[in-house]
Amino acid sequence: MAAGGGTKAVLAALFANLAIAIAKFVGFAVTRSASMLAEGVHSCADTGNQALLLMGGRLAKRDPTPRHPFGYGRERYFWSFVVSIILFTLGALFAINEGIEKVRHPHELESLWVAIGILIFGIVVESLSFRTAIVESNKVRGKLSWGTFIRRSRTPELPVVLLEDLGAMFGLVFALIAVVLAEVTGEPRWDGVGTLVIGVLLGIIAIVLAIEMKSLLIGESATEEDRARLRAALDESPEIDRVVDMRTQHLGPEELLVAAEVDFADHLSGDQMPAAIAAVEARLRAAVPTATNVYLEPSR
Repeated sequence: MAAGGGTKAVLAALFANLAIAIAKFVGFAVTRSASMLAEGVHSCADTGNQALLLMGGRLAKRDPTPRHPFGYGRERYFWSFVVSIILFTLGALFAINEGIEKVRHPHELESLWVAIGILIFGIVVESLSFRTAIVESNKVRGKLSWGTFIRRSRTPELPVVLLEDLGAMFGLVFALIAVVLAEVTGEPRWDGVGTLVIGVLLGIIAIVLAIEMKSLLIGESATEEDRARLRAALDESPEIDRVVDMRTQHLGPEELLVAAEVDFADHLSGDQMPAAIAAVEARLRAAVPTATNVYLEPSR
């Protein structure tokens, strides 16, 4: 995974979720809290998700083959999409099912202060992981709003970690509120309600991630900024009289396909064309280093 892929953010999330998962299951064993159990399963799913993201980054580094001539960059998109499915099935659906069960058949919570202590510990650790994800994202976000960054990012790991950490943070807060309400009101159904809220939250995040990862997996163009740089490089090339058409598609976060139909200058002879094409390709790669695959087609 390239530096821009947020490896540091993924690793921070993995170790944080592993530590929190262990604490939550200990808490569930002591308190029998449904919210704690749902949060424990959520943290386990998140830990596995980070491992999948790291595996996707490793698989994406494989060299191109005759069967996959453009390489394996989309491995990162595929495994990020798988993560969104796991988050929905193991996170959201489990929590909703557990919440419904606890609302229908509530039972008193045990060892309230143990539950509160574990949840506060989880909030602190998750906050540190979330901070790391924010710092890593800010390195590539520029002036984009967070919503726009998540929609436009061609690096899948950062939006996944950001939304997972955000969901985990809110989930822990909801679980804490539910546990406290159940104790204060004497109504254990609040624990089940908290679990339901966590499930709905995870479901929303999973759907947003699935939509964004599906779009990347199908194939998105270069960003507006990169398209503008590429077009400017073509327009400024003395070897080209006119740009008829230009299309781009990300084969991976750091692999961009650029195809352009152009009118080459009339003064170029057949012998001069290879050097002219090489010069234009070099200019495009200088403008956008991720333009790893460039194809120029003469319009006449």
